[in-house]
Order: sequence, then structure tokens, then C-alpha cells
Amino acid sequence: MTDYAHLFAPLAAHDSVVYFCYCPTQQRVLYVSEAYERELGGHVAAINEELPGWLARMHPDDRTYLAERLCHAATGQLVQDLELRLSTFDNKTQWLCLTAVGYLPEGGGSTGELLISGHLRDITAARAVVEMANRYQAKKNSMLEILSHDLAAPMVLVQQMSGYIKEKVEGLHDEPLNAMLEEMHLICRQGVNLIRDFVDQEFMESSQIDLHLSRVDLAERLRIVVANYQEREQATARHFSFEASQPTIYAEIDENKFLQAINNLLSNSLKFTPDGGLLRVTLSQHPTHLLITVADTGIGIPRDMQPELFERFTPARRPGLRGEKSTGLGMSIIKTIVELHQGRIWFESAEGEGTTFFIRLPLTLAE
Repeated sequence: MTDYAHLFAPLAAHDSVVYFCYCPTQQRVLYVSEAYERELGGHVAAINEELPGWLARMHPDDRTYLAERLCHAATGQLVQDLELRLSTFDNKTQWLCLTAVGYLPEGGGSTGELLISGHLRDITAARAVVEMANRYQAKKNSMLEILSHDLAAPMVLVQQMSGYIKEKVEGLHDEPLNAMLEEMHLICRQGVNLIRDFVDQEFMESSQIDLHLSRVDLAERLRIVVANYQEREQATARHFSFEASQPTIYAEIDENKFLQAINNLLSNSLKFTPDGGLLRVTLSQHPTHLLITVADTGIGIPRDMQPELFERFTPARRPGLRGEKSTGLGMSIIKTIVELHQGRIWFESAEGEGTTFFIRLPLTLAE
């Protein structure tokens, strides 16, 4: 075969991607491109002497994760877009993205040993933008749910008051007054429905986009979501708590979609939990899976509604305690998002005793 490698030399001279070839049995880098010096500040000739220093600077969790994925690559599978963290000398975090695959050189090569080739790039700046966008998205989703309750609550109150006054003045035969009260009742009901429709539509539209999986610290993300609700405890008249079995717990998820599903579970709990109630989120790590619970001290789900709760346009729908409407789609979408993550969702509930939803996620997604 004609050797065209020299045609790519001008690109390689300016490329920001670091290409490498590594021999696991020798634990040596056999080749690294010149971008290693430009982008990472190393020295090509001293790559094997510098390698232990790079590994020492890697976050301990990512070091274990890297070893597991390289073992996977050694089987000939492509391992794509591993995001790894390094501590810099000024105590900041540098993010690197790694793609690698294992192979046996054609003809057995000089040693016949398995090699791993791949490329590495610095994604620190891009990761900072993604982190900011994800935090904004999580905040936005939480605030939409909270504001929907904040805005709907006074409208529901006025709606109930207008109905009460209308009953009291019916005997007066004051048609203009009755008409005004009926209009007030109608406007409030339409306002509550409009607010809920907006939030539900936002959830449904985002759920239709393909999954974009990444490895994230789920404990940190859930902590932020619950903190957003805790900031509004006085307005919502409920209490929120979060507990994790350990400070850092990683999961491979579509961050925006999965956290929006959690937001919707919390929103549903808000609808059916009286003032002064408690909403509690927990996260625990087990040998093969993660378990998330969203529990409330609300009115519970009637037994006859439970079998159909996750059906699309389920008949098991009812207005919230403050008149919030239900489309019958929310639980179906949440179940779809969980199953797209190869997980399972179920619940336990008793009338008057509250409801607990359970989400089980695998630690490693099947290929």
C-alpha cells in the first residue's frame, strides 16, 4: 500500500490533538505526537519518564475509571470520549478527553504484543462552558417547577374564595355580581392550567431529544437540585432534604434529561403533599447499581390508580391539592427517560402515608 502519511504532516504540525500508541505489557508509550509538547507542556523524548507524574495528578476516581476502560479497549473495543480530570500545579482542574482502541499490529509487529492507540485533547475550556450550561439548566428546571407552584397557589386560593362567595350570594339574585364571580373563577382556573401547560410542554419537548451520556457526579448534581428547592422552602411551605451514601457518586447519564425527570418527581410530590410536609431525596451506591429515592409525606396514591400510573395518558390522574391539573403524561415520560438509561422505576404508596419512588440505575451501561 502506498504510504501517504507524509501528506498529513502539515496538519500534524498544527493539530491540537495528541496522538499516541501505548504497549500495556511493557507499560511504555511507543509513540506520541508533537502536539504533546504544544498542548500539554511535556517533552516527546521524555514521555515515559513523565507518564507517572501525569497519572499521579489524575483524580483518584478517574484513575480507576481509566484503568477499567483501558482494559475494555484491550479487547479490541473502541472506548470513546473518556473525560478525565488532572490537578494543575496551581490547584485548578484540567479536563482531558481520551479515545482509544486496542489492536494487534498487522503481521504481529516487532513483538506481536497488543497495542493501544488513541488520541487525547484538552477540553478544559469546553467543559467549563458545559458545566455552566448544565448548572443553568438544572436551576431553570427547578425554578420553573417552584414558580409554577408559587404562581398557581394564589390563583387557586382566589378560585376557591370566588366559589365560596358565589354560593353565599346566590340567594341575592344579583346577576352582575354572580357573573363577575363566575368570570373570576374561570380566569383563575385558566391561569393555573396555563402555568402547568407551560412547564409540562417544556418537559415533553426536552424528553424527545436523543440521549447525550456523560459521566457525572450524581451526588453533587442532586445536592444542587434539592438546594434549589430548599431556597424556596418558605414559599412552598414544605421541607426538603438530601442524603447520599458517600460524598461522590458517579453515574453515566444524560444530565439534563435525568435531572429534569427528578425535578418532575419532586414537582409531583409537591402537588400531593400538604403544607408542612417533607420531601426527601436519597442516593446510595451498591456493587452493581445506584439507587435513588424520592419520598414524600403526602396523601399517597389510591390503590386502584397504582397499576396504571406509568401508562401514557393514564386514567390514573387527578388534580393536585391546590387544583393543579395533570396531563397524564408526566409519569410515562419519567419512566421512558429512566429506561433509556437502562434503569428501572417503581414506587410504594399508601393513602394518607405518602409515596416513595425508587430509581435503579446500572453502574455501567451495556454496550
